[in-house]
Amino acid sequence: MLVALLVFSLRRRGFELEEVMDGCIMTQRMRELVKEIMQLQGDLDREIEARRKSLGWHVREGFVEFEHGIALEHRRLRMKVNRFLWQSPLLTILTAPVIYSMIVPVFLLDAWTSLYQNVCFRAYGIQRVRRSDYIAFDRRHLSYLNWIEEINCLYCGYANGVFAFVREVGSRTEQYWCPIKHALRISDPHRRYYEFLEYGDAEGYRARLEAFRSALRQGDATQVSTNDAP
Repeated sequence: MLVALLVFSLRRRGFELEEVMDGCIMTQRMRELVKEIMQLQGDLDREIEARRKSLGWHVREGFVEFEHGIALEHRRLRMKVNRFLWQSPLLTILTAPVIYSMIVPVFLLDAWTSLYQNVCFRAYGIQRVRRSDYIAFDRRHLSYLNWIEEINCLYCGYANGVFAFVREVGSRTEQYWCPIKHALRISDPHRRYYEFLEYGDAEGYRARLEAFRSALRQGDATQVSTNDAP
């Protein structure tokens, strides 16, 4: 969401990312836009909280709580499994084993990435990514889901949470080893990408590589000092 809003804000102001060639000006402008976006994010969070209240639920100490009347209505709306299966397209049922077979590579990716960061990030002095920040299993508490839908939601939450976790580990790795933008536009880069050095900026790479690494060690992974910029 942050990247999408950032690109939208740039284009609304008449910028195209590939047209901004000066790395220092781009970084300064991007930071101004990020401040605006963070303010908008705060407004959005307040609107989301108001929407939660209107739906009759809130989060207390990490647990979701529904109002009693809302919970009863949810149970009333639960679809029985036999009806759910009867209404499901045949191709959906036939392809289900293929979808669920992905659990094997997803689990291996999860385990291997966790091992990787626990070994390599410790060696590099990089702050490790908290896996629990990306993987949540809260949808199983929704009483309007039948047991098949609960499993589907658990699976999707786990798989997409793993992908987000791996993306974050990968972005920190890229910042440590190769904080350089691509010459070609890429779709939906991670949030650190806009702070990276411009393609072809050899002097900046040699002068500021250690600053990028220090930011990771200090836990402020998205803020890199520009004092050493050439």
